[in-house]
Amino acid sequence: MRTTRHCTRSSCTQPAVATLTYVYADSTAVLGPLATQAEPHSYDLCATHAERLTAPRGWEVVRLASDFVPARPSDDDLDALADAVREASQARPTTSAPAARPGSAAPAPVTHRLPEAPPEVSRRGHLRMLRGEGE
Repeated sequence: MRTTRHCTRSSCTQPAVATLTYVYADSTAVLGPLATQAEPHSYDLCATHAERLTAPRGWEVVRLASDFVPARPSDDDLDALADAVREASQARPTTSAPAARPGSAAPAPVTHRLPEAPPEVSRRGHLRMLRGEGE
């Protein structure tokens, strides 16, 4: 299940809706929809900070979207949540289990299936191109 990413601006606790990336070679700031994964050289911004974004003098701002809305949970997220709840309810003992004796093996941890990321078509530096749903 996806965790909510927050705006990277200091003291802002709003949910992130856009990702800002700098292309230093072109003196360009690229502001687009929220990236599928957090990247170390990009910045997640809330709607307020995305709308107010300005670039340094001599730089160009490229906006890939005009309206930034918070991402809704996908079907994969909801399936993963349902699977996690189902596994947790099955892992819960129906009767009280005896305490483990010293030196006995601990039970295996419960693992959860995470949704798969979209397939990466190509990668150029810090930018990724992902295959769309209809392709």
